[in-house]
Amino acid sequence: MAAIPASNPLRIRTSRSVESIEGFNKGDDDHDQPLSPMSRLFHEPGSNVYIVVTMGFKTKIQPHIFKRNLVHTFLNNHRFSSLQVKDKENGSMKWIPTHVNIDDHVIVVKLDSNMESSDKFIEDFISNLSRSPIESTKPLWDLHILDIRTSEAEGTCVFRFHHSLGDGVSLMNLLLACSCKTSDPEALPTLPGNIKKSGATNSSPWARLGVLWNSFVSLVMFASTTLFLKDTKTPIKGSKGVEHRPRRLVIKSVSLDDIKLVKNAMNVTVNDVILGVTQAAFYFYLHRRYCKRDIEYNNFPDNIRLRSILFFNLRATTKIEDVTGTSRHGTWGNKIGYALHPFKIGPKKDPLDYVRDAKAVMDRKKASFEPLFTSFFANLVLKLFGIKVAGKLNHRVFSNTTLWFSNVPGPQQEISFFGHEVVYIAPSCYGQPNALMINIVSYKDKVTFVLSADEETIPNPHELCDDLEESLRIIKASVCSSHTTSKL
Repeated sequence: MAAIPASNPLRIRTSRSVESIEGFNKGDDDHDQPLSPMSRLFHEPGSNVYIVVTMGFKTKIQPHIFKRNLVHTFLNNHRFSSLQVKDKENGSMKWIPTHVNIDDHVIVVKLDSNMESSDKFIEDFISNLSRSPIESTKPLWDLHILDIRTSEAEGTCVFRFHHSLGDGVSLMNLLLACSCKTSDPEALPTLPGNIKKSGATNSSPWARLGVLWNSFVSLVMFASTTLFLKDTKTPIKGSKGVEHRPRRLVIKSVSLDDIKLVKNAMNVTVNDVILGVTQAAFYFYLHRRYCKRDIEYNNFPDNIRLRSILFFNLRATTKIEDVTGTSRHGTWGNKIGYALHPFKIGPKKDPLDYVRDAKAVMDRKKASFEPLFTSFFANLVLKLFGIKVAGKLNHRVFSNTTLWFSNVPGPQQEISFFGHEVVYIAPSCYGQPNALMINIVSYKDKVTFVLSADEETIPNPHELCDDLEESLRIIKASVCSSHTTSKL
């Protein structure tokens, strides 16, 4: 793990005004620099995506502490203290440093003490946030403080970032660099899996041939999806224009120990278990929706094509670094690729087959260059044909699939953010041309499923959350039963 750069940012004190600050480091060379092609792509129709991170705390939130520390952390990163200005002549966009008023970005929400349900209020509040963009007259981020007690937390805050600022790993890095271990206030949190990635290579000639074959198949599927191949129209497949509709964000946490029990018993990865649980939950949810008489889907079809855009972090490391975004490791920005991940929707006699199916698919994805190819292809189209063509192709691939799926590693220990102990972290997105996105984040001994659902398509996302929890219970019970039987 990276040591705290220079000094712990939570302990910085300065005479500079809290209300306004330039936000650029001395000697920063990013003045008037153009946005990267990937950042620019997130401004195109169908890809104009915002990242929302909800955090719950054990104590009431003190807004003045948040504001004071944000000045010395977020605003040290030029992306958070710059406007994104479009050139009227050539259509390009540049980072233009600006004078930041912290009160324009930190909003303390006025609350009704007589509200019926604080949990429902938080959901409705985030849904309303997803109806509108952040004004381009200020840097594209804000923080909403809702100092109200819910079933899980004493206070809640909602960060909102335009995706052009960075991807999920960048923003999780930023939030954790502003945090510390609750048990050791001088230490940064640690993330699981902070090791250099080896890539999809193997010394065996047959393994190399397998990588080439898997990559070729992925290329064909990618091209087919771009041109004509669409997912089956199911009750969770969004209709045209779904990216413009508001989202409801719902959360379900499960035990990390339960997932690890299945992982160890089946000799698979945590991701394999999570994808297997998700596949089982899709079957249970869709079966129930198809069996209802009040919708047009009255028969459960065979051979459902249901795929997710599965995002991969292309960085060599996920270690936590400084908040300035100037690290030599290049952790900032949108350094992501994606793969088309098919879910096999149907009943299983053995619930463990859901996990086995997921492992088989993921083994092929990891033994290919698909995530690298999609990133390379996106950049190639940008350079050859421009941002408009690239945006339309991206939108076509995304809208021809059913959902987005992302897994962001979270801290392994309990953390404090600006001196407030964190109960949960729940990242998600809105603005994507799919009716559903599932984000997975681990924190301490929990794994949290965060669903971003278009309620016009999925009117009951809480039911899908319950199906995820029940699917894990069934798979865990099957593992325990198999283990008992083998002993006998």
